[in-house]
Amino acid sequence: MLTNNQHGEILQPSPWVMRFAALIRPGGRVLDLAAGKGRHARALSALGFRVTAVDRDIRALGDFPGDAIALDLEDGGPWRLGGDWDGIVVTNYLHRPLLPAIASSLAPQGVVIYETFVVGNERFGKPARPEFLLRPGELLAAFSSLHVVAFEQGEVTTPRAAVIQRIAAARRFPCALP
Repeated sequence: MLTNNQHGEILQPSPWVMRFAALIRPGGRVLDLAAGKGRHARALSALGFRVTAVDRDIRALGDFPGDAIALDLEDGGPWRLGGDWDGIVVTNYLHRPLLPAIASSLAPQGVVIYETFVVGNERFGKPARPEFLLRPGELLAAFSSLHVVAFEQGEVTTPRAAVIQRIAAARRFPCALP
């Protein structure tokens, strides 16, 4: 699913996110953390989810039809967005102190869909600093209280060469596979 932002840019959501969006309760509340230009927020909104997009600077979200909240996720403050999210989506972002809050902020039927860079990515460019790169298996450990539906880590070539790690995990077991 392709979406356009206010500048007419085509925003291609991650196939991983779109595949596992089917696990989120239809019409449910979804939190897109570090939303950037809103590629996932827009795509999930178009699927009928009630999406809240959060980023330090929400200007890039422009005409996003859902809620947009300007929030520095790394300010050290408490988790201020509450809980009971049917879905939480995070891509290309890592701030380790948030990982426990993400897991505990899910509704009883909630799903986390996470995809970001892992150690080894530095040979392909940014991010390259260790604080921005997951360690092997780190998402499995971070979301060990949830039912892991799918997990992958390794090199990819699209949308660009990178080393990534991704997980889809749900509070409920069993859940239907997409």
